Amino acid sequence: MVDGDVPERMQAAAFDEFGGPEVITLRKLPVPQVADDEVLIKVWSAGVGVWDAYEREGVLVPEGSALPIVPGSDGAGTVIAAGSKVTGLAMGDLVYVAATTRPKGGFYAEYAVVKAAYAAKVPDGVPAEHAGAMPTDALTALAGLDTVSLSAGDWLLIFGASGGQGHLAVQLAKRQGLNVIAVASGADGVALVTRLGADVSLDGHGDMTDVLARIRDAAPSGVHAILAMAGGKTLDQLTETLVDGGVVAYAHGVRPEPQERPGVLVRAYDGESNPRQLQRLNELIEAGPFVVHVAETFPLGKVREAHQRLQSSYSGKLLLTVA
Repeated sequence: MVDGDVPERMQAAAFDEFGGPEVITLRKLPVPQVADDEVLIKVWSAGVGVWDAYEREGVLVPEGSALPIVPGSDGAGTVIAAGSKVTGLAMGDLVYVAATTRPKGGFYAEYAVVKAAYAAKVPDGVPAEHAGAMPTDALTALAGLDTVSLSAGDWLLIFGASGGQGHLAVQLAKRQGLNVIAVASGADGVALVTRLGADVSLDGHGDMTDVLARIRDAAPSGVHAILAMAGGKTLDQLTETLVDGGVVAYAHGVRPEPQERPGVLVRAYDGESNPRQLQRLNELIEAGPFVVHVAETFPLGKVREAHQRLQSSYSGKLLLTVA
């Protein structure tokens, strides 16, 4: 079933070679065709993540892709066509998508085609204009919480808590009944995670003696687990606050990778995009107010500037507006 107003060609940001932000250009490309298990989405917005830069550089290229490549793993928009085998989604549904596998192109375009299994209706409480920035980081944060597998009342420390994944993890962890110590970046980051409900909010750029003392004051028996959105010396120091046998969980891509040490378990994780995880995520989000913090928004024509911004420091997420 296809909306009769779909054009043959669309505006898209794409690249014909791998390299820096300068390789991405706006051009007219054919609107991709829909298979039986796919949906065609009129894109409203697209998240901008470091994985998009890796794709642009040729490091993480989706399987089956062919040049020119339209990047963009994250997006939100309206379903305007659905394959014959698609159930649970219908034309007109506002959906968000996390799709690392998308051989027909990503969300830096007016239209995108993905497998319906990677899409879910935008949950109540998430502004439609911000939904495109959420999917990959939210699903990754949920996978991190699954990896540490804590019980309500346990203490979780989130390092990098004001970043894209971190600020969503703070909210999801609170919905699971965890006590959250959020180690953020700078005064703005501390203010953000405090507003999002962290029980203890600390500046990771501050004096580490004071930071460690405040963590021990809050959790004198020790922190049960750390979700690490960054690595390095500060993380090494934070592991001193773990209980014996505590877990450090980190998403693949964190550099340097946390190292095993006596009494500390280290586990890596990746986000998963599938109907079960999307349903779980939506149920958690709809349990209360939920914030997708967008640091800066760029129109599609400013995609190069958005990729340059990826290289600087900011809280939350970057977003491209398409529609």
